[in-house]
Amino acid sequence: MKILFDHQKFTTQRYGGISRYFANIIQQIEKSDEFSCEVGLLYSQNHYLKTEFSSTDKFLAKILKSERVARKLYSLNERYSNRLVAKNDFDVFHPTYYDPYFLDTLKKPLVTTIHDMTYEKLPEYFWAQDPLSYHKRLHVERADAIIAISETTKSDLLKFHDADESKISVIYHGIDPDSPLGFRPVPDLRENYILYVGDRGGYKNFYLFIDAFKRLSEKYPELNVVLTGGGSLGIADRELLLRLKLTDRVKHVNVTDEQLNFLYQNAVLFVYPSLHEGFGLPILEAFKARCPILLSDTPCFREIAVDAVEYFSAHDMEDMAGKIESFLTDSSKRNVYIDRGLKRLRDFPLDISIKKTLDLYKSLV
Repeated sequence: MKILFDHQKFTTQRYGGISRYFANIIQQIEKSDEFSCEVGLLYSQNHYLKTEFSSTDKFLAKILKSERVARKLYSLNERYSNRLVAKNDFDVFHPTYYDPYFLDTLKKPLVTTIHDMTYEKLPEYFWAQDPLSYHKRLHVERADAIIAISETTKSDLLKFHDADESKISVIYHGIDPDSPLGFRPVPDLRENYILYVGDRGGYKNFYLFIDAFKRLSEKYPELNVVLTGGGSLGIADRELLLRLKLTDRVKHVNVTDEQLNFLYQNAVLFVYPSLHEGFGLPILEAFKARCPILLSDTPCFREIAVDAVEYFSAHDMEDMAGKIESFLTDSSKRNVYIDRGLKRLRDFPLDISIKKTLDLYKSLV
């Protein structure tokens, strides 16, 4: 049985949760006697598909920093993906994001994964001309099977779209709790830091987090913040830190997976203040790296983390600051949540997640 994946997230992400999700499925298929797969990709810098980079790759990486060249590569990869769709030499098509370029070409079953419904739930945080919600709806309407990555995401999908519930399967993200973690130190890293991972815009609630840190910074002069992911600090980010006199206390670093594990392992606390998520894969990453977590009190986070983390009221800066301080002053609390996290991690085995996905493919043919 042959599965076709397209290029989208492998073109736009070198690191990232969605491309890693699909790479995990592809890697399992490559070990299987029952399945084969193909990826509609001419060239990619994605770490999960290609861990070794040649001198040519490094040269191309410099060129691809140009937005015009990056758009051209995206277009070339998309044309190649659509060519493979038109060839019809596969059994199931599973695109890696919501661009609907293939809809007039596809003749085989379509599986789409709904990662979250944040655009639909919190439209005020997004550009009005962004086509993502429209593209996602086209996928949902055409799909023969829909994977929702949490019960919260399924509930949101049914609320915002007239989706056929019988087509929706909830398949959680997974992680191998027993595989060894690789660690690599991050240069010039200050001790005693709170970790923030991912994008910083809008619904991610980053500015409330920085306000809470400002409140704590005067009382705890040795406390710092390390940011990773989400791209380098933007102008608005830098201006905010300058106004709050936090420029020397907040550092952004770009890291590999091994360095990210190091950041989790050595953080005082990982804070994930987002107003809404579809799952929250960094929660599992932090659990495995033995890092205590503070989450905003949202339905999805409650579903995934249960009692293995501390929660704060999502819009309450004082509550967030108070909960952070409780971890700074009580080391035994950190240990309690680390132990709970390791236990909760075992409820998300990667092999079960992949098996459910492959079984879903089988059901369509």
